[in-house]
Amino acid sequence: MYKVTIIAGARPNFMKIAPIIHAIQKAKQDNFDMDYRLVHTGQHYDKNMSGSFFEQLEIPEPHVNLECSGGTQAEQTANIMIHFERELMANPADLVLVVGDVTSTMACALVAQKLHTKVAHVEGGIRSDDWTMPEEINRLVTDSITNYFFTTSDTANNNLKTSGVGDDQIFFVGNTMIDTLLKQRPNFKQPSVWKNLNLKEGNYMVMTLHRPANVDEESQLKDMIDEIIAHTQDLPLVFPVHPRTAKILERLHVNHQRLHMVEPLSYLEFNYLVERAKAVITDSGGITEEASILRVPCLTLRDNTERPETITLGTNELVGTDPKKLKPYLDTLFAGNWKSGSDIPLWDGQTAHRIIEILKNKISHK
Repeated sequence: MYKVTIIAGARPNFMKIAPIIHAIQKAKQDNFDMDYRLVHTGQHYDKNMSGSFFEQLEIPEPHVNLECSGGTQAEQTANIMIHFERELMANPADLVLVVGDVTSTMACALVAQKLHTKVAHVEGGIRSDDWTMPEEINRLVTDSITNYFFTTSDTANNNLKTSGVGDDQIFFVGNTMIDTLLKQRPNFKQPSVWKNLNLKEGNYMVMTLHRPANVDEESQLKDMIDEIIAHTQDLPLVFPVHPRTAKILERLHVNHQRLHMVEPLSYLEFNYLVERAKAVITDSGGITEEASILRVPCLTLRDNTERPETITLGTNELVGTDPKKLKPYLDTLFAGNWKSGSDIPLWDGQTAHRIIEILKNKISHK
């Protein structure tokens, strides 16, 4: 029996691991002796992650929740390491599979290696080259101690090779987040805000902001929202607000008749809105990927991106964090001159299948 422990620490991680679980279940049906244990570190507490969340993704609830939320970066890292060490010692595995770039990814990779357990990193090799982002530190540390890299792009492959990783450790497989998006696309669900706000397809915009560079500096946040409102003509702006951002906006008395701040939406509801929007304004890396595959114009309010393929091949543009840089991009959008995007190699819904085939044929025999 080849045992894989899969780590998830935050809601987006579950979108990345769901297709991997489906592929493992399929391999078992095909008589491959493999099983998995899903460990939720509890890094991010999310009240929307109820049983229905796992039902929507068609996966069982985690085998264990380590409940390691809260604290500083260092406290949380230490807490996850302490709890995951106990977990892995009690339930040994042949491979610990981590995804993305949250603190749990780095912390569990460290624990696994110290317990002489191989580590595979799904989404290995992506880089923003911005060391002020906690995620970038997590990526660098994780990739420095990873055995097998499942990558999303040639850029990620080259980043790894430049850092000295051998070709036999790198497997270009695509993007598991897109596996989930394509599988769930027929199930996208109209949220109540659609009727409440009388939204029409192609006639509203979706916003998300959560990165400290955009939301922690209050005057910066207010200036950015003022610029968005000033240059989006008469379109409704639907803004699912992170609780942390909501508190800041409340203090700033930010309000406008076209700005609709709503509760965070489920995965199926949020992507229903994205698919039908005129455009998305965001600082989230994952949303740039989804918008590109859905061929929806995307404006990213960051100075760098670890997903350059969403710009070179997708529908994304890197606007920056200076509010004054936003207008020319919105002018291009409203003039009807936004790029249409193209297919991104291997972002085809088959990534998890490729990962499990590699585990079956190459890694499990080493």
